Amino acid sequence: MATEGESSDGSTSESLDLLPSALLGTIFAKLDVSSICSCATTCRTFRACVSHILSFIPTFHLLEVAPSLDLLSPLMPPNPYMKSLKVDCNRLDNSAIRTLVRPSLQELCLINCADFSGKLLSEIGGLCKDLRSLCLGSVAENRGRAIHISDLEELLSGCTHLEALVLMFDVSLFPRHNVAQVWTLASEKLTSLEIGYISSVMVTELLRPNLGFHQSPIQIQLSILPNIQKLCLSVDYITDTMVTTISRGLISLTHLDLRDAPLSEPSVTLDLTNNGLQQINQYGRLKHLSLIRSQEFLLTYFRRVNDLGLLLMADKCSNMESICLGGFCRVTDTGFKTIFHACSKLYKLKVSHGTQLTDLIFHDISATSLSLLHVSLRWCSLLTNQAVANLACNKHLKVLDLRCCRNLGDESLRAIRTLTKLKALLLDGSDISDVGLSFLRPTVIQSLVSLSVRGCKKLTDKCISALFEGCSITELQELDLSNLPSLSDNGVLLLAKSRIPVFELRMRQCPLIGDTSIMALASMQVDEERWHGNSLRLLDLFNCGGITQLSFRWLKKPYFPRLRWLGVTGSVNRDMVDALARTRPFLHVACHGEELGVEQWDSSDGLYMHDYDEEDELEQWLWEDDGDTDDEEMVGAEPMEQFLP
Repeated sequence: MATEGESSDGSTSESLDLLPSALLGTIFAKLDVSSICSCATTCRTFRACVSHILSFIPTFHLLEVAPSLDLLSPLMPPNPYMKSLKVDCNRLDNSAIRTLVRPSLQELCLINCADFSGKLLSEIGGLCKDLRSLCLGSVAENRGRAIHISDLEELLSGCTHLEALVLMFDVSLFPRHNVAQVWTLASEKLTSLEIGYISSVMVTELLRPNLGFHQSPIQIQLSILPNIQKLCLSVDYITDTMVTTISRGLISLTHLDLRDAPLSEPSVTLDLTNNGLQQINQYGRLKHLSLIRSQEFLLTYFRRVNDLGLLLMADKCSNMESICLGGFCRVTDTGFKTIFHACSKLYKLKVSHGTQLTDLIFHDISATSLSLLHVSLRWCSLLTNQAVANLACNKHLKVLDLRCCRNLGDESLRAIRTLTKLKALLLDGSDISDVGLSFLRPTVIQSLVSLSVRGCKKLTDKCISALFEGCSITELQELDLSNLPSLSDNGVLLLAKSRIPVFELRMRQCPLIGDTSIMALASMQVDEERWHGNSLRLLDLFNCGGITQLSFRWLKKPYFPRLRWLGVTGSVNRDMVDALARTRPFLHVACHGEELGVEQWDSSDGLYMHDYDEEDELEQWLWEDDGDTDDEEMVGAEPMEQFLP
């Protein structure tokens, strides 16, 4: 029998678990939580070392899975050295507060806190005196939970060193008459504030409160959020009054992001006009501006803003680097071109629902000094191939979003193929064909991280070979093939054979996608030395016509070991969905058609990217007792290697 340190053939070999524990601790301490847990699965020595490390690591980030308190507690022993904590709290409630809230923290991010009450805020204010950055998402959104103004008061008065605050929930529920007074308690060091929802009236009263008997306007103005540089708000209506109040009151503002989603057509007093735009950037410090009118509830626009409004705004925007405008239906090419000529430092331009935007907007862009890196022209239906051809003179473009520009065809792709630094290309709903996609090969496809061709009706199975045939793709992480009526299992087989290591694959509402596709992806190997299907983190199969119970068998362990998000049609396979959720407790299964993996703040226009780890055995370490899963159904299942090289 071979002794420790001796291999079976008699030769000696060194083992990592023979290293001094202090050295192992130093190495492990430099890893993230997922990697540390991966090491813990290898041997008893590493596991013991990891258990010790968790008591002094400075950073604990666990956002990929939503652990229960029973699973989280062993991972979070007392640790006076912890500075940064990020956790998905979807399975946690108030009972986890003592585990999460620690005096040593300087950064705290807790998302999906729907089952917590306002006690979470007050406890953070009471214990986290040294906190610099705080992000709380969806607090008290579940029935029976509530947040009181006193909870916010304790948070703001207790965290006196706070520099960045993100409250992604409805702040308008607080009594209006108390809000301004409570916010006077906020840290003077606060420079960044993001709020999930607040009424425009409350914003105005917050930044321009009523004066007390012995208080002058100057005293009040300097006492509330005096040093804010970044302000991101989602409101009911973007109004002249609110914009003017923000622009005049926040003298250090460099980043302003406002989004509204009206429930009814706004009156003139509840709307943005040319006068309001003229008030923006009173102090000339603004570098990033975003004004978006969402169509979430009502098809409505900024109907009281025209070219004159943008002309008046452009006079004060020479230092602007990023401009995002959504819903300005009366602004023409003339108005938008004033931005190009006024903002010589502009690198990011986003326009959505630009109903009067035409090819002329980029007609003379080559004559400007602009070097655009990020361009988004979503729902600009009058744009044609010529606009893209002119835009392509910006050879350093990294993000190009042309979703819902329905007049774009193959000639636009011929122009795009010169953009060799492109990282994200979104072409949803355009008129491109398989032949057009072949223009992206071999140059552009090599650099792309994200590609979306959702709803491009002309595409068939041949689009897969048009994109990937003969290419060694290593950068692509996200691929959206949703709503392609001619995409079938044959196309997915071609994708599996290409061995593209995508992390997110969306094929929702593809009627010809069936069980064969799931079997092919489950058996897919992107690396000979790795496990089957290891790269996929997100798979969206909602409303795919050929998905049956057989597919759910292939979605069980050990297949798709890294899968975290799955979209399926739950109403048809409810029992199978429930069974899958029980056997894979860390898998988020969406059954109602909701989009997966989209950030809450920027769900309509944002670009969602991950930086995935090379290994992921976190679930194995957290859920070792799950080895006895019900996998008898897999016995006798035919592997798909017969279809793959």
